[in-house]
Parts: sequence; C-alpha cells; structure tokens
Amino acid sequence: MAGPKADSLPDSIPVEAQGNFHIQGVAMDKERRYFYLSYTTQLVKLDLKGRVVGSVSGLLGHLGCIAYNPQDGKVYGSLEYKNDEIGRDISDKSAGHRESATQFYVAVFDVDKITRTGMDGLRDGVMRTVCLPTVKKLYEGTATVNGTTHKHVYGCSGIDGISFGPRFGKKGGKPFLTVALGVYGDIQRTDNDYQVLLQYPWPSVMRHARPLDLNRMHTEGPAKPAATYFAYTGNTNYGVQNLEYDPESDQWFMAVYKGTKQQFPNYQLFAIDNTVKPSRKYLTGHGGERGLVVQLSKTGLYDAASGVYGWRFRYGSMGMQAMGDGYFYFLHPDRNSKGGHGGWLELYRYRPETLKPFVRVKP
Repeated sequence: MAGPKADSLPDSIPVEAQGNFHIQGVAMDKERRYFYLSYTTQLVKLDLKGRVVGSVSGLLGHLGCIAYNPQDGKVYGSLEYKNDEIGRDISDKSAGHRESATQFYVAVFDVDKITRTGMDGLRDGVMRTVCLPTVKKLYEGTATVNGTTHKHVYGCSGIDGISFGPRFGKKGGKPFLTVALGVYGDIQRTDNDYQVLLQYPWPSVMRHARPLDLNRMHTEGPAKPAATYFAYTGNTNYGVQNLEYDPESDQWFMAVYKGTKQQFPNYQLFAIDNTVKPSRKYLTGHGGERGLVVQLSKTGLYDAASGVYGWRFRYGSMGMQAMGDGYFYFLHPDRNSKGGHGGWLELYRYRPETLKPFVRVKP
C-alpha cells in the first residue's frame, strides 16, 4: 500500500525524552498522520511536529517494537513481563506494583482513545492484551543439543519485533501478525543462530484479547502459532529489535543489535525475501532438528563463509516505519539528550543497489 508522497512528509521530526527509558519502536497512522513511539514502559502519541498528544504509561513491563494495523486502526506491540536483567532494571526504575509472574503478550492499543498524557491501559480502557503461551514455554524450557543442555529453547529471551504482513512466501492474502523472538547473545551455544518468527492469523487471534490487570495477569491466548519460521543470520544480542514488512519491495526488514560470534559478519540489518517460499530444512547447529527456513534477500553485503546477506546500517533497532513509495522513517537517538532517551525521526529512501540500503532524503 502506497503511503504519503515524500514532499508531504517532514525530513526530520524531533522526539523528546519521556522518562527513564529509551525508545524501542515506531509506528504511524498514515491516514490521521500520528506517530506512536514505544518508550519501554509507555506508548506515546505524537503529531508530525513531534508534539505529544497523549500517552499510556505505567505498563511496568517491556513494550518493544510496535506496529500500526490500518485494518482496525489500532497499534500492536510486544509486551514482556519477566525477572531477568531487563525486567529487574524496569522494576528498579518504575513506580508501581505488579504480580510477580513471567508472561508475554501482544498489547493492542485503541489509539483513538489516547487523548491525554498518563492514561492507564486498564482503568481508561485503551489497552487489551493477547497472551502468547508458546513464548513462555520456549523461554522457560531447555534444549539439549549434542549432549549439552541449555536454558531457553533457541536462546529465547522473550519477544520484540512485531509487524503485519502476509504469510511468509505469499504475496497478499489474509494478514498475519508476525512476532519475532528475542534471542540471548550467547556465544557458547550453536542453536541460537536463527531469528525465530511466529505467525498468528489476524483477526482471529483477537478473540483472546483481554484487559490486563497487573495484579492478576491473564493467560488467555492461542495455544500455538499458525507456523514458526527461521531466518539464518547468526546470533544477535536480543534478536530482532524491530521488524517491518514493506509491501513495496515484498521484504521483511529485521533490525538487530549486532552479535559477537566471530564466524558471522554480525550485520545490523537483514531482509527476508518474501517472494521465496519457506522450505523445511535441517537447522544448522540444532543437532538434527528441522524447521521452516525463510530466505534472506540476496542484496547488500554477502559473507561467503556463513552464507549470510545483510547490511552494516546503524539505524532501525530503535524504530523504523515503511511509508510506501520506497520511503522509510528511522529513529536516530540523540546521545546528548536527557539520558540519551530522545532523538528524531529521519526520512530515508530505500536504495537496494547500494551497499547502504537507505539514504537520507535530505543529507
């Protein structure tokens, strides 16, 4: 779906710091021309000048990547509650109380109702959640590969990247809500070198949506995804930070914090070629397990030793938004702002023929 023309879009939009946490994701309602930003524990609504219109705060969990769904006019985000290093940091910096439980949700925000700052997701009726029990099983489970047992199946640290698009390998058709696992950056294991993506059919997944009471967290959600897919990128730190399906190029872009395994090129941005159907293969480093593998787009940089394609592009992990006609916004963090938690949105043009996949519209 084509978006607004570039000459109607600001080249740069300022984004101020909001509290103690950095920005995790960006989404846009192109029709009403509002941006939404995840600040880890709150969702903030902005106009095109960067002015705050409203916010939902006090989530007391990790709100990561977000995506706007034009079919129902709502914003969806990955929402984690856990007691690892990230969870403890959120608890230490936040005021409020929640049930001490590990749960993973897709949060669904009724953004038309966000009209003032500091709104409460439960009391103000602006947020529902769908629980993802499959993710909890992977997070709490163990995997034995070649006689060695590791915590967290596939290195699962939870969820982060989220986007709407077709079933992998198909153009158009029914929409799927796609959620990417977070993956711990463990260099001692071999079964964490894939990005793992779960697809859920929409809107049927919404029948599980419930308000979230942080003192009695619900477990209502689909028993399992429609399918699980694997993208071979090499291990990264915390997996796909931002996931974005671009209908224009028919690709899924995955922005990551680069990994540290020396046998991989450790790119920061990858793309899945959606024109290629997934194929069931033996998963490298998994001791004989098979899975549905999606193909990386054969563009950008190529590492012959690992067979991995990608780019050394520093933006995207804190937010990217496809605008149509080959235009994207990327979040630039401002290291000089309060705590480094502000920044700006910068407009780029997709240029796949270059080694840098995106170029600024106004350098």
